[in-house]
Amino acid sequence: MRSFDYEAKDGTTNKVVKATVQAESESDAAKLLVAQGFAPINIKESGSRENFLSKLTGRITTKDKVIFTRQLSTLIAAGLPLSQSLHTLVDQTENRRFKVVVQEIIASIESGKSLHDSFAKHPDVFDKLFLALVAAGEASGTLDEALQRVAAQQEKDAAIAGKIRGAMTYPIIVLFVIIAVMLFMLFTVVPQVEKLYADLHKELPFITQMIVSVSQFLAQFWAVVLGVLVVGGYLFFQYLRTANGQKFLDAVKLNTPVFKGLYSRLYMARFNRMGQTLLKTGVSMLDMLAITSEAVNNSIIAAEITRSAEKVKGGKSLSSALTVEEHVPSLVPQMISIGEKSGRIDEMMGKTATIYENELDEKVAALSTAIEPVLMVVLALVAGGMVAAILLPIYSLVNTLQV
Repeated sequence: MRSFDYEAKDGTTNKVVKATVQAESESDAAKLLVAQGFAPINIKESGSRENFLSKLTGRITTKDKVIFTRQLSTLIAAGLPLSQSLHTLVDQTENRRFKVVVQEIIASIESGKSLHDSFAKHPDVFDKLFLALVAAGEASGTLDEALQRVAAQQEKDAAIAGKIRGAMTYPIIVLFVIIAVMLFMLFTVVPQVEKLYADLHKELPFITQMIVSVSQFLAQFWAVVLGVLVVGGYLFFQYLRTANGQKFLDAVKLNTPVFKGLYSRLYMARFNRMGQTLLKTGVSMLDMLAITSEAVNNSIIAAEITRSAEKVKGGKSLSSALTVEEHVPSLVPQMISIGEKSGRIDEMMGKTATIYENELDEKVAALSTAIEPVLMVVLALVAGGMVAAILLPIYSLVNTLQV
């Protein structure tokens, strides 16, 4: 979808209007204007393009999407036509990049596309879960309810991710403090100690000599070290973007002693909450499993859900298919089994999601509480160890001189 600046005469007021329209081509833009009652005078493709900075500063946040989704649901529920509802929202959208996206959706709908197809043209903004719920809402005639469920799901997912980010903020800050303390000692205190021993023609103790050697190496080759770290970091992050790298990172999340309980609960809460939302909206079991396998955001869990989906396709129940999977706790298939027997799988998945969300809150709080004193001890050991390695030899040297 491209942007076109146009100048056209309004058929109702006979006034010349200048604005921008979204269309696939110049001819499509002209047809769209004529259909809206305008007589095109001049149409040309917009010359401006989003650069990297504008994309960065105009990032579409979860909050932007939640507000848009809830407002669209309210307008549709009030009986406004879809096109008119979107025209109303585009004027209220503050994010410039999101405004362009909504304008393109309007152009797509007014050209005859469905809302699902129009949203699907922007996969970087609307994920598969969003699209599946919209499609189900359109098919069942409950689009307003489907949009409300989308917004609720987005809020829950954002809240969980925010809690984990919050728990990791403090450790990262302390880690930077530890590195800063080490660099300060190496580049300021250590050279002074070396100079003192050199002036007194004394030999440095072994541990102090090691620290001095590290300090000298960094002072002389800091550019090389920095370059290696930057290149190494870049290559590592590029590796993480590959399938093998993503699998490695996902395995680390699920097997690291401190964090595996946290991430396991996160993925189970996400799987069950999304499953509940999709099934309640009318999405089929197999489609639900296909969507959640991608939306759960862990390749190992996704592979297990996909294997379970194949077994369900072959005639097995979902509970029995999930039972044998390594990273699916026994509570999940047990709760789903109850739902299968009572015909309320979506309700049981919702209750399971609530259990894991509550456990996740407790786990995050416990981790935040426990990690602070541990990091303070690490900081004290690192800083204290360097101070001891530098100052103790000096005290020994002073005592020797006094004798």
